[in-house]
Amino acid sequence: MAIREASHAGSWYSDDGPTLSRQLDSWLGKVPDHITDVGPIPQSGARVIIAPHAGYSYSGPAAAWAYKSLDLSKVQRVFLLGPSHHFYLSNCALSQCTSYSTPLGDLPLDTTTIAHLHQTGKFSKMSQSTDEDEHSLEMHLPYIHKVLSSSSLDPNTPLPPLIPILVGSTSPAKEREYGTLLAPYLADPTNIFIVSSDFCHWGLRFSYTYYIPSSSSSTSKSGSPSTVDGIHLKPKDKPPTTPRIHESIARTDKMAMDAIESGSHEAFLTNLQKTGNTVCGRHPIGVLMAALEVVLAGRGEEERGEGDGKGRFRFVRYERSSDCVKVGDSSVSYASAFAVL
Repeated sequence: MAIREASHAGSWYSDDGPTLSRQLDSWLGKVPDHITDVGPIPQSGARVIIAPHAGYSYSGPAAAWAYKSLDLSKVQRVFLLGPSHHFYLSNCALSQCTSYSTPLGDLPLDTTTIAHLHQTGKFSKMSQSTDEDEHSLEMHLPYIHKVLSSSSLDPNTPLPPLIPILVGSTSPAKEREYGTLLAPYLADPTNIFIVSSDFCHWGLRFSYTYYIPSSSSSTSKSGSPSTVDGIHLKPKDKPPTTPRIHESIARTDKMAMDAIESGSHEAFLTNLQKTGNTVCGRHPIGVLMAALEVVLAGRGEEERGEGDGKGRFRFVRYERSSDCVKVGDSSVSYASAFAVL
């Protein structure tokens, strides 16, 4: 039995189980039970979320909004899709472990489903070192353990198993291919899908200083910014004020979130091409959006729920690690969303 160790515990988040449990409970407890313009949380059928994966002192509170949105009433297995930060992949990779360790307890892996996916010939296998080096998957494990444990009526019942998928630098065609492959699993009402992603990484250290002047004003049909012409600030540029840098970052992220909420995989790709937004989970998001399109296309009009937002993400939280004012500043954005199927 190969167990993936909690390699980032003690640095990115607490390695003390009781302390970590209290932190997660606190963040989840601060999420309201009713969100304006959204309704009660969780919403029935909310089986898909996007949530951040930074150190918990930065993104833990924002991630709670996504996890509290999950409807776990029918859950039997959990798919977790995260980007590969350290190991180059042009496809997707599966874990070879049988369980993932967390300070709250171990999470079993669904080795049967993982084997079925590998038999398609579309997935490679992660080495254990690659698995343990990657934080985009690990940072979700304590939250997954917490919400699954809290939803179980019998503490002696094994937790639903996990299917971790590491997503590489996939092309749009590959994202559609993997979306089609995963669509049957997404259509199954007993499956939960979690997508791991931070949003804009802004600053010279990220080689991304995109800035939208206030004079750039293009709006979508909903009245929100769609595609606009921005510039890239240089190290010696004076701090802009109309708008301030952090306001421009928020606008850039809002355009990406609008594209995701549109439900169009192509719209999201177009947005990224236009702005270059450094959404590190762009490829897992792309795979999931492609899968949602396949699932919805296979449903009848009534089942598809056109007009009620079914199968489309709703963003419920947006935060940044700091508010950039000068070109030398930097920040990372965190956003949480859910989709009902």
